[in-house]
Amino acid sequence: MEMSSHRPGAGRLISLDAFRGLTIAAMIMVNFPGSWSHVYPPLLHKPWHGITPTDLIFPFFIFIVGVSIVLAYSKRIDAGLPKKNLYKKIASRSLKIFAVGIFLSLYPAFDFEHLRVAGVLQRIALVFAACALLYLNSGWKTQAWTVVVLLAGYWLAMTLIPTPGAGQPMLEPGMNLAAWIDRQLLPGRMWQETWDPEGLFSTLPAIASGITGMLAGRLIAGNKNRDRTVIWLFVLGFFACILGEMWGWIFPLNKPLWTSSYVLFTSGLAAMTLAAFMFLVDMLGYSRWTKFGVVFGANAISAYVLAGIIYPLFYRIPVGGASINNHFVGLFLNAGYDPKLASLLFAISYVMAIFVPVYILYRKKIFIKL
Repeated sequence: MEMSSHRPGAGRLISLDAFRGLTIAAMIMVNFPGSWSHVYPPLLHKPWHGITPTDLIFPFFIFIVGVSIVLAYSKRIDAGLPKKNLYKKIASRSLKIFAVGIFLSLYPAFDFEHLRVAGVLQRIALVFAACALLYLNSGWKTQAWTVVVLLAGYWLAMTLIPTPGAGQPMLEPGMNLAAWIDRQLLPGRMWQETWDPEGLFSTLPAIASGITGMLAGRLIAGNKNRDRTVIWLFVLGFFACILGEMWGWIFPLNKPLWTSSYVLFTSGLAAMTLAAFMFLVDMLGYSRWTKFGVVFGANAISAYVLAGIIYPLFYRIPVGGASINNHFVGLFLNAGYDPKLASLLFAISYVMAIFVPVYILYRKKIFIKL
């Protein structure tokens, strides 16, 4: 891990820091409800085809990773750092993020026999490595064409190549080309017995999500006119969203498969959201409300990892005969609250519990980078 002594702010997009932090906070909130039996539908992933607000969180973060690659590495390239050194940093960071993902998969039982190799951090690591290397060795046109090739190729493969054993192309859970490829190549157990939403084959379109963020980052870094940047981000995001929705008529929006339509739709929404943040924060100066997001954004992955590490204290260890989350939800249920509201209030409280140590790190100017 690397520790920086420089507080985010000066020379940075506060809007991007806030966007990153709020995205991580949302990720923690939907991952840790008071009770999985009582959750509002928008705070759950769509079981298969379709999309909910929760399905926007992960691709938003991948998009932000792409934007951040451009803003970070363009400065290092301008400073004349040799590519060899940058390659080492990219490899080191990717391996660290992947390793932490494996740790969380094993934690707390450390049952290596049933290890799940795929996961959220593992996908972030792979996307970061692929996008960063592509950025260092290509221009924006090559990157744009890479998105086209990845999305079109994935669509054609998933809809034209017969699923082995089925005799025809299929898009059903566990019965599709991506699931079959993952079963052949992916070691360890899968999230479901026959498929994994963070599998290997579906990581290819996830890389395309990261590249769309890089294209947005190039637009931001290469245009000194902030007004035009915000307008173009919003317009291009709007058209990507519409195109994704239309593509979804024949290749459904689907997070577990990370379909091509899903990439365009979510990247379009992410671009429009970033444009809105830039307009409100960087242009109009409404930055007071961003502090919560900026604090989380300064140590985003660390906050996510911390949430995964301390959850047994709240969910598994009995205190007075029951876990803390059961006590919390039970308190509100006894007071006559809706079970789903009680579950949501616990999730929000858990986010705030994570905020405390992250805020302490922020105040002490400690920014942990895997």
